[in-house]
Order: sequence, then C-alpha cells, then structure tokens
Amino acid sequence: MAELATIARPYAEALYKAVGLSEAQSVATQVDELAQVASDERLRVFADDPRTQVAQVFDVVASATRTSLGNPAKNLLQTVLENGRLAVLPEIAAQFKALLNARSGSSDAVIQSAFPIDADALVDVVASLERRFGRKLNARVEVDAELIGGIRVVVGDEVLDTSVKARLEQMKVALTA
Repeated sequence: MAELATIARPYAEALYKAVGLSEAQSVATQVDELAQVASDERLRVFADDPRTQVAQVFDVVASATRTSLGNPAKNLLQTVLENGRLAVLPEIAAQFKALLNARSGSSDAVIQSAFPIDADALVDVVASLERRFGRKLNARVEVDAELIGGIRVVVGDEVLDTSVKARLEQMKVALTA
C-alpha cells in the first residue's frame, strides 16, 4: 500500500538519522517488536478510541514488548502515537530495516523450504545465494510443505524458485500450451 509507505518514510528516515551505527541493530529489534505489538487489531481499536489518552496507549504498548525500549524507540512510539499513526508502525519498521540493510550492503532473504534446513546446510545455501544475488543476505527460513521439495527464495522483489511445485507448474503450462 503506497499510502502507508509514504506516511512511514519520514519516520523511518528520521529514526535512521537519529541512531548511531553502534545502536542501530538493537533499535531495529525494538522497532520490530513495536511493529508486532502495533499489528494487533484490538490494540488499534483501543488506541483509536477518543477516550483513550496517548499516555495510556504508550504504557500498554511499552509493557507488551519483551525487551526494554531505548530512547530512540520510545521517542518514535511517542511521536507515532501523538500523530495517530499507530497502524503505520509495521511499515516504519520495514523501511528502517531497509535503510539499515542499504547502509550495510545486505538484503533480507526469506528461504522457503519443504523441509527444515539444518544449520550446516543453511550456511552452504546462504553462501550460494549470496554469490547468486551478489550481496550479503540476512536469511530467514520458513517451512512450506506445499513446495514438495526444493526451495523458493525471496530477496526484495527478486524470486528464485527451484521448488518441485514450480517445476510441476512449468510442466503443466508446457503440456497444455
């Protein structure tokens, strides 16, 4: 949704400029947690209630996080709440992460596999994918039994699909054409 991205960009850029290189990763983790909490529909209904004060919502969100929030994350949360933009927090977190990745020359990658990948094999797969995509990857593995076998990798807007499911779909298209 372009509108959320447009609203989130100034917040993400301001946070990016406000944090130092040494604390950027911990702030990213805190903002991700805030985004997860802000994704809860019940919280957004509570926050949108005109009788609810910003301080009440701040306390609820801050207490719902597993880690203690540093000043940059607290300031972001306070600003977002004061401007009525709680629903934008997940997009702010995504854009902040993208800015950090751009600075470090890396990208987030989602590796979908039909079966769990053990740690040793994952290291080899990630090394191969880093050569293929030409940059460092922050990989996350998801198990999707529908793939039948193989893997499907999503890096930004690039997709590498070597799954059995994809090959069967290609064969189906070729046979019905």
